[in-house]
Amino acid sequence: MLKDSNAHSELALTSSPVATQAEAPLRQTFLRTMDRLLRSPLDQAIQRARDRLLSLQHEQGYWVFELEADCTIPAEYILMMHFMDEIDAGLQAKIAAYLRAHQQDDGSYPLFTAGPGDLSCTVKVYYALKLAGDDIDAPHMKRAREWILSHGGAARSNVFTRILLAMFEQVPWRAVPFIPVEIMLLPRWFPFHLDKVSYWSRTVMVPLFILCSHRAKARNPRRIGIRELFVVAPEREKNYFSHVRTPLGKAVLALERLGRRLEPLIPKAVRQKATEKARDWFVERLNGVDGLGGIFPAMVNAYEALDLLGYPPHHEYRRLAREAIDRLLVVKDDYAYCQPCVSPIWDTGLSTLALQEANRYDRDPRTEAALAASLRWLASKQLTDHPGDWRVRRPKVEGGGWAFQFNNTYYPDVDDSAVVAHALAQANNPEFDQALRRAGNWIAGMISKNGGWGAFDADNTYHYLNHIPFADHGALLDPPTVDVSGRCLMFLAKMTERRAEFQPVIDAAIAYLRREQEPDGSWFGRWGTNYIYGTWSVLIGFELAGVPKDDPAIRRAVAWLKGIQRDDGSWGEDNFTYHDPRREGRGRFHTGMAFHTSLALLALMAAGEAHSPEVAAGVDYLLRTQQPDGFWNDPYFNAPGFPKVFYLKYHGYDKFFPLWALARYRNEQRA
Repeated sequence: MLKDSNAHSELALTSSPVATQAEAPLRQTFLRTMDRLLRSPLDQAIQRARDRLLSLQHEQGYWVFELEADCTIPAEYILMMHFMDEIDAGLQAKIAAYLRAHQQDDGSYPLFTAGPGDLSCTVKVYYALKLAGDDIDAPHMKRAREWILSHGGAARSNVFTRILLAMFEQVPWRAVPFIPVEIMLLPRWFPFHLDKVSYWSRTVMVPLFILCSHRAKARNPRRIGIRELFVVAPEREKNYFSHVRTPLGKAVLALERLGRRLEPLIPKAVRQKATEKARDWFVERLNGVDGLGGIFPAMVNAYEALDLLGYPPHHEYRRLAREAIDRLLVVKDDYAYCQPCVSPIWDTGLSTLALQEANRYDRDPRTEAALAASLRWLASKQLTDHPGDWRVRRPKVEGGGWAFQFNNTYYPDVDDSAVVAHALAQANNPEFDQALRRAGNWIAGMISKNGGWGAFDADNTYHYLNHIPFADHGALLDPPTVDVSGRCLMFLAKMTERRAEFQPVIDAAIAYLRREQEPDGSWFGRWGTNYIYGTWSVLIGFELAGVPKDDPAIRRAVAWLKGIQRDDGSWGEDNFTYHDPRREGRGRFHTGMAFHTSLALLALMAAGEAHSPEVAAGVDYLLRTQQPDGFWNDPYFNAPGFPKVFYLKYHGYDKFFPLWALARYRNEQRA
């Protein structure tokens, strides 16, 4: 009907004797106006969101949105400038403005929007602002200092913060765990080995071994300290490790203290050999302008370690390491912050899936051109025969994954790989057959023994390591998780021509996901907030794997999702559910989010609930809350980097997920 109406209007205009070339813009305006009038509110919302998303595509075919963390990362950027005595006063002022704007009323700094104050984050921000020139008697500094002291002072901050304070000579080195560089010489069978920890831990720790073993000292040109943040003088403090409470942790702590006393007996030749091995390890993985591991903490440690090892500023390693860090900056007119990493593969994969859904029935030439560009760009980023740490566990598996960042060849991301491969499979284009063959082999080969997938490694499950004093952040490992496993199941089930080949893997994944379901019917979300994210991840996997819609696990999940819907039709959840599972799915802020509403809608539709009143109410919420620019505006953090320790805000989540949900709803209504 719409096509007929448009064709009739166009015919009337073009056949008119007064229609001239000069009137072409008027004709196009008329056609667009008629098109809008004939479209439903749902169609109009999809078109606005789609057009806005298309306008943000890079000319090379990818999308990349800002990835914001808490104030720890921008504070550490200022601290790095003073560590190296490479201070950009203008940039420092903009970062300081960002930090001041994010302080809470009680003086603290949280790890996510309106979360509880975090001691380590607040200590780093206070120090960064003092380095930037803020008067300690200024109201915001006084509030922060009083809050820190009321929570035990800087001595109670976490291990990574105390390591930084040791390098700035604010605490003695006994305040940090003993992590000698000789760890690099340990055999693989030893209880602690690099291969036994996660990729992010490896890349952060190896240059840190050098910094700690050689007692790196910040240049700190203005000699600024923060003694006022300690309840007891740092040199007199005796309880730096009061957080260690388990018997295993205490035993390891005793061994560390013994090791520190024996450290002077380590031969210089052994230390030199270990230092060179650590240097060679991280230099091999420097990753050009994309940085070591593609993550800020590892990049900064590498940059400072290169300086300590005597590499001059003009050396290629130093230059690349600094450029990688600076590429993470987001600089606005009146503020700036540093991202923890960038997410182009992830953003492009998910944007592509959303646009594929929007283009399923309503073929749009501009969208088809954008999809062709994004899919080719994604295919070009596949990692095939590249070296990678994942090969330690899976040496016989063919490479075929994708990274999270623009480039991170040593560390393909299983989650990104499943999303990208799924998008390539949906294109039904023989051009991608080889990429899909490799992707299927790699993802199937990366399954862990329990039937699930980790993010970067297989069977990274040495849980005893989370009890060592160094691991007070609780994120030393990369075990299988529900959300990654759901998307791997989604992709492998999509490979219908190889279904028989992959069926044992698919069956193992379904069994794993069944075991992991919570008693209330939800699933925990490791990489996105939280139970809504986890439940969406599983239900889309179950749908494509052919699990019947009346399966008890699916019905429990559906009942849970319907039971937590808000009165306004939305869903919302915050990061407090990582701290208190009893809050799961309800959200501390008592408000809905476009992101969570979209995930809940996609999950329910995957479970066969497209025509339910709950789905209709959720769609209505998205239609009501769409902004004039075509997007939505969720102000809250929506994912953990590490639950309870580090959280993120993906700025793309309130853009492509609502488009995906609305487009699928329209397609389901037409089916």
